[in-house]
Amino acid sequence: MRKKVKKSTWLTLALFIYMTAMAVYFLPRNTEISRTEKYVTFGASYVIVLALWFVLRKKEKIRERRKEDIITNKK
Repeated sequence: MRKKVKKSTWLTLALFIYMTAMAVYFLPRNTEISRTEKYVTFGASYVIVLALWFVLRKKEKIRERRKEDIITNKK
């Protein structure tokens, strides 16, 4: 049986790859803002994606626990 990839994993991985690609493309080309501001912006973006991963994992665990409770209560 194939194991399903969880939403918390694929969504955050997709956002991480997208943000990294944008950083690689835009950081060298953007000369309107300072280097510090660029790195702080992308650093904050990575922190937000990490927080999203934690929140989605917690929601998945709560959902799994509810399903288990429903199954055990039916018996």
